Amino acid sequence: MNKFEVVILLSPETTSQAINDEIKFFKDLITSNTGKIIDEEDWGLRELSYNILKFKKAFYKFFQIEISSDNIDKIKKTLNQSDNFLRHLFIKVKQHQELPTKLKDEKK
Repeated sequence: MNKFEVVILLSPETTSQAINDEIKFFKDLITSNTGKIIDEEDWGLRELSYNILKFKKAFYKFFQIEISSDNIDKIKKTLNQSDNFLRHLFIKVKQHQELPTKLKDEKK
């Protein structure tokens, strides 16, 4: 199992209930692909550096996971099919950083 840090950007037009549903969907996707979620943070609604589709803001979610590298492509493919997930970034790390991250406490 490899360690990854994941950032997910969700549409700002998504309701809070839909965001919770999408996060549950993401967590289930990780666990169904023999992965486990170590920790997570909610970075909230933030401005984007550039527009994605027509959006200037997005909800940011941060996860620390352990999963086999072979399963990452399956997960990315599934996330790309959802309209609520604007972007995702999976970064392989040797060791997870200590939480809370600096971004969590930064002013939005």
